[in-house]
Amino acid sequence: MATPKYSLKDITLYFLKLGTIGFGGPVALVGYMHKDLVENRNWITEEEYRQGLALAQLAPGPLAAQLGIYFGFVHYRILGATLAGFAFVLPSFIMVVILGIIYKLYGGLSWIQAVFYGVGAAVIGIIVISSYKLTVKSIGKFNLQSFTANWLLWLFFILTLSITFVTQQEPVLLFIAIGFLYMFIKAPPKWWNAKAVNSILLLQIPFWSYESTTLTKIAIFFAEAGTFVFGSGLAIVPFLHSGVVIENQWLTEQQFLDSVAVAMITPGPVVITVGFIGYLVSGFLGALVAALATFLPCYLFTIALAPSFHKIAENKSVKAFVDGITAAVIGALVGSVFVIASRTIIDLPTVFIAIATIFALIYLKKIQEPYIILIGAVLGIIIKLI
Repeated sequence: MATPKYSLKDITLYFLKLGTIGFGGPVALVGYMHKDLVENRNWITEEEYRQGLALAQLAPGPLAAQLGIYFGFVHYRILGATLAGFAFVLPSFIMVVILGIIYKLYGGLSWIQAVFYGVGAAVIGIIVISSYKLTVKSIGKFNLQSFTANWLLWLFFILTLSITFVTQQEPVLLFIAIGFLYMFIKAPPKWWNAKAVNSILLLQIPFWSYESTTLTKIAIFFAEAGTFVFGSGLAIVPFLHSGVVIENQWLTEQQFLDSVAVAMITPGPVVITVGFIGYLVSGFLGALVAALATFLPCYLFTIALAPSFHKIAENKSVKAFVDGITAAVIGALVGSVFVIASRTIIDLPTVFIAIATIFALIYLKKIQEPYIILIGAVLGIIIKLI
């Protein structure tokens, strides 16, 4: 391996800076890394970047955080991966905890409620566009050719969308089953036999269903979310909505939307919304446990897969499994958009803000989500208080 052009301190400080000022969500953050590390500084080669991006897309977990962990691993192995990941997440974690404190103290004030009235509608518009982009990127365009070529993935998409909308819950085990089903249909692995069927059926055992303290429940729930989310940070929304609002009733619908909004107005990975949610549920320890539980799976997957990723990346069975589970998760994301929107878009002003957000993201290419959130907040104050 060639001698790196940067020190461990250099890569750690870079990700600390990116986590502090990196706005725009996972796609923008991945772009910043390419521009800074590949083009400008030549710390990472184009080949290393492509391998890291492929790994981040193939393994579960938030895309940008995984890529950062991988770049830390390239030359400095586990220590580099640990410091890069920690530095990247830490600034936004501190910010969301501070915002959580403010939210708890002043959330009942009329001007705060007015702010999040507008912000909630804007968030719906942002998630709609993100869901569309994720669908097109992961499954295909909304045209006859795509429907014909990828009909099974579209079927999975519609199935999980419908189940999520009707039941308002996320069938995690169904996602896994779909992943395996698509793998067995498209690229059956060599080890596939009758015994494998029995092993897979064991996944139906409700091994997460037991009583525990709130912190333990938080740890288990957020670890599960971090393990079964592929791609963009917003893909975690349906998991969080189902568990936080519907099943455990830790937050109200409005508090959940406010949590998503907080993640969008802070730099770093969008998934850091889990810190805000954890703080609202169980204070600082709740925030810490939620964040650690969410990011730990992607950290472990990255350092485990990185050394032998060349072989894994070419495995058709693994690719098919990821394609299947991704289609299911995105379908659930779209279904959750319908569920959340039905409770958030409650009058003409919120309809206007949501539609305006969608058109802004379509036609104003350079506008970033934090600015849209800010505009939504201002509109909320104007509509409610003036």
